[in-house]
Amino acid sequence: MTGALLGLLGGLGLVLVLAGVPLRRRVPLAARVLPYLGPQREPGHDLLRSAAAALGRRLGAGRTVAGRLAVLDPGTDGTDRLPGHRAEQVLWACAAVVLAVVVALTAAGGAPPAVLAAMAVGATGGVLARDAVLDRAVRRRRAELVAELPAVAELLALSVAAGENVTAALERVAAGRGPLCAGLRAALAGVRTGTPLLPALTTLAGRWQVPPFTRFVDAVCVAVEAGSPLAEVLRAQAVDARDAEHRRLTEAGGRAEVRMLVPVVFGILPTVVVFAVYPGLAQLQLDR
Repeated sequence: MTGALLGLLGGLGLVLVLAGVPLRRRVPLAARVLPYLGPQREPGHDLLRSAAAALGRRLGAGRTVAGRLAVLDPGTDGTDRLPGHRAEQVLWACAAVVLAVVVALTAAGGAPPAVLAAMAVGATGGVLARDAVLDRAVRRRRAELVAELPAVAELLALSVAAGENVTAALERVAAGRGPLCAGLRAALAGVRTGTPLLPALTTLAGRWQVPPFTRFVDAVCVAVEAGSPLAEVLRAQAVDARDAEHRRLTEAGGRAEVRMLVPVVFGILPTVVVFAVYPGLAQLQLDR
């Protein structure tokens, strides 16, 4: 009995080995023809691919998100904070799914299609909401950098005019508070570990992607490499930064004035008209 079982197993194994030999394996017709016909897509595949591509562009690739995270933490390139950000997106998506399911159960009476749609919308909305919070934080940080740049440039110009070199002037200015000073401290920390000063500043400008600071760093690099008077260059950059900040504040004030007209025109003005006209109308009604 044991010998028959072993023979059966051995024969079965031999048959499987012979069937798996490439010389005896037949290539299906589809495998031979489809490579010459181009990619074949199932119905609805294009729609799903387009939706996934749009969502991916909105969320950004890992490198893009890491670049935005680097704006908030200039000491790193943002890759170390990327897993934490993705985990937060998952948590926001789960919270949004729970909220959407509760709303669907309350409004739609627990219909399965409504619950499934609410789960999909909640998950997508939670992820996009976390991404929107990150975008708002990045915009706020860049606005703070632009606002601090004129004062930092003037202090650098004063330090250089007093006889200090660029590195010593940057160390003196970086002792202050604010995100710009924190970024300069991170760049100087890299200089102490062996990174040249100008490449460290260029890397910092590339991480922040703030045009005024990028122009400032480019001007400093050109002045140092060409041997131009650095104090004059820094003063000119400080004046340019203040002019740019003045233009930004003027534009922001103009937009705020337009926004302020909305409650005045659609809220306060109709109320004033009603209070002014209604007593007269009431008096006319009484006179009749």
